[in-house]
Amino acid sequence: MKKNIFAIALLLLASVGVNAQIDRSQMPEPGPAPKVNVEEPETFDLDNGLKVMVVENHKLPRVAMSLRFDNPPHVEGQKAGVSGITGDLLGTGTQNMSKDDFNEKVDFLGARLNFYSNGASANTLSKYFPEVLKLMADGILHPKFTQEEFDKSIARTEDFLKSSEKDVSYNARRVRSALAYGKNHPYGEFQTQETVKNLSLADVENYYKTWFSPANAYLVIVGDVDEDEVKDLVKGQFSSWKKSPVPAANVPAVSNVNQTEIDFIDMPNAVQSEIALVNTINLKKKDDDYFPILVANKILGGGGEARLFLNLREDKGYTYGAYSSTGNDKYAATFVASASVRNEVTDSSVVAFLDEIYKIRNEQVTASELARAKAKLTGDFVLSLEQPSTIANFAMEIETEDLDDDFYEEYLEKIDEVTAEDVQRVAKKYFLADNSRIVIAGKASDVLENLEKMTYNGKTIPVKFYNRFAEEVEKPVAKKMDPSVSAETVFNKYIDAIGGREAVENVESVVMLASATIQGMALDLEMKRTKDGKLSQTISMNGNAMNQQVFNGESGYLMAQGQKMPYNEEQIEAAKGEANPFPELNVGDASVTGIEQVEGKDAYAVKLSDNTVNYYDTESGLKVKMVKTMSQGGQTMTIPTVYADYQEVKGVKFPFSLQQSMGPQSFEFKVSEIKVNEDVSEEDFKVE
Repeated sequence: MKKNIFAIALLLLASVGVNAQIDRSQMPEPGPAPKVNVEEPETFDLDNGLKVMVVENHKLPRVAMSLRFDNPPHVEGQKAGVSGITGDLLGTGTQNMSKDDFNEKVDFLGARLNFYSNGASANTLSKYFPEVLKLMADGILHPKFTQEEFDKSIARTEDFLKSSEKDVSYNARRVRSALAYGKNHPYGEFQTQETVKNLSLADVENYYKTWFSPANAYLVIVGDVDEDEVKDLVKGQFSSWKKSPVPAANVPAVSNVNQTEIDFIDMPNAVQSEIALVNTINLKKKDDDYFPILVANKILGGGGEARLFLNLREDKGYTYGAYSSTGNDKYAATFVASASVRNEVTDSSVVAFLDEIYKIRNEQVTASELARAKAKLTGDFVLSLEQPSTIANFAMEIETEDLDDDFYEEYLEKIDEVTAEDVQRVAKKYFLADNSRIVIAGKASDVLENLEKMTYNGKTIPVKFYNRFAEEVEKPVAKKMDPSVSAETVFNKYIDAIGGREAVENVESVVMLASATIQGMALDLEMKRTKDGKLSQTISMNGNAMNQQVFNGESGYLMAQGQKMPYNEEQIEAAKGEANPFPELNVGDASVTGIEQVEGKDAYAVKLSDNTVNYYDTESGLKVKMVKTMSQGGQTMTIPTVYADYQEVKGVKFPFSLQQSMGPQSFEFKVSEIKVNEDVSEEDFKVE
C-alpha cells in the first residue's frame, strides 16, 4: 500500500497581529497555497485479493461502507444491458435469506444498503455496523438470481427504454457517446429493447461469475469504527469469497473526426435542441496536464461564472445554462461543451460555442478569470474534505489511478501553480475546435435549413444525419401536404371531431379542475375560460394558491408569492389566444406550416400567432399539442403541452390529460372534472 494516505486535517491559517503600519493602497501579495496534511489510513488485504481501507472518524456514531470493483471496461455486445440487470437483481434475496426478509432486516436496522453492477454501498449507525456489513457480504457473495425477479427487471428495463424513445436529452447523450467512442467501445455501446430481449437468467449468472471477483475489489469503511474490530469482521465475512481471474482489458482505440462536423439526430417532438460539442481526449489524473485542464475548464464552462454560461445564458438568453466538462480516465475520455437551446437559435448557439472555444485556445485568459477559477476549485476541494468518505475515495484513487503518494497533499499547490500560458496550452491540446463532433438532437423542420447554411471562419460545416441508434441515415425530408389543406379545413375537422359546430358554439364557458404531481408535491389546477375571451387560472398546493392569473379580455395580472404584477403587452396578446376554449371557431391569421410528428403520429402544424403553434392529428382531427413561446426575466422559454384522453362532456369532447414541460421540469395534469356553462361569474375575471 502506498504511503502517506489520508485521515485529513486541513491546516487553518491564523491571523497574526503585527505592529508595522499596513500600506492599504497596495494589494497584498498572495501567500502560498495552503498545504493539506495527509496521513495514511489503515489498510490490509485478504488472501483472496480484497483490498480493505479503514478511516476512523468518531465525530458521529455512523459508518459508511463502499465496495467497488476496478474492472476494465468491457463490451457487452448483443447482450448490452446485462450488467444493469445483474446489478438490479443483487439484493433481491440471497441463498440464506428471502428478498422480503432481507429488506425487512435492512429496514429494521434503519440502514441504507444498495447494490450495483459495480459493487455496493451502505450507511448505518455504528452500533449496527457488524450486522449491516454481514448483510452486504451476504448480498455480494451469495446472491440468489431467480427467474421471477429476472422477469420483473427485464420488464422494468423495457418500460424505461420504451418511455425514453422520445426523450430528446436521453437520446442525445446516448448518440453522442456512441459517435465519440464508437458503438464497439464499452463507453459507446448502449442497451436497446432488442439487446435486452436477448438476455437470459444464465447471462446474468455468467456475468456475475466473470466480473464479481475479490481480485479487483476494494472495500472502503469510514466512520465510528475500530480498525482491529473491522479487520476481524471483514475477515469473518469476506474470506470465503473465492478469487477468480478477471479478463484483461481489450478496449478499442478512439479517434476524432478530421474536420469539425454537425451530427444531427431528428427528434420531431423536440421543442429545444440539445447541442454538444464533443471530442475524445487522452487524459489521466496522473498526467501533468490534469491541473491546468481543471482550471481551463472551470473558466470555459465550469459554472455560472464561466464564459459559456455568461455568453449563452446571461448575454444572449439562448438557454437555461451552458457548461463544459473534461473527463479523465485510464482508457478514454471526452471533452464536452453542451446546452439545451430554443429551436430558433440552434445555429446561433453553435456559433457562440465555437467562438468561446476558439477564444480560449487563441487568447490568454485574464488574471481575474484565472484567480477566480483557482479560488473556486480550491473552495470545492476544501469543502469536499468535510466528508470522511472523500478521504477514502482519495485513497482508492491513489491505488487505482497510479497516483503519487503526495498527489492530494499537493493538490492546492498544483492548482495555484497553473498559469495563463498553461491554460492556453491545454485548451489547444484538449478543446479540439477543429476536430469536434457537434452533436445536435432537435426538430429538423425547425432547425435544419439554417444549420445546413452554416459557415464558420469562412468554411462550411458539413452535416451528417443519424437516427437515435447512432446509425447514419438519409437527410430527413418534410412530408408533402395536400395543397387543399388550410387552417380553415384543419379547424373544421377538429370542431367536427369534438362534437360539431352547433355543440361547440353553444359552449359559453368551461371550468376545468385538474391535479398533477411535481417532485412529490401535489398541485391543483382550476381554469375558467369564456367564449368572449376571459380567463382565470389558479394553481394551488395544499389548499394554498401559489399562482393566479386573471384576464378580463382587455387587461390582466399575475399573482405569485404575494406579488401582483400587471400583464405586459406580450402577456395580453398571449392571454387573448388562450382565453377562448375554442379559438378554432375563428380562423383569423392562422396558417398551416406543414406536417410534423407528434407522439409518433402525423399532425398538421398550425401557427396561430408569433408565440403559439397548435398541432392537429391528420387522421382524427383532434388537437394533440400546443407549443407556446414566452419571455420572462430576460429568458425565452418554449413550453409544449400535449393533449390526450379525450372524453365527452355535454356533447363536446375535452382532453382529460395535459402533459407539460417547462425547461427541465415535466409533469402531467389529470383532469378530474369539466364543467360546461356553469360556476362562472364576472367576479372570476375582476382585474381591479
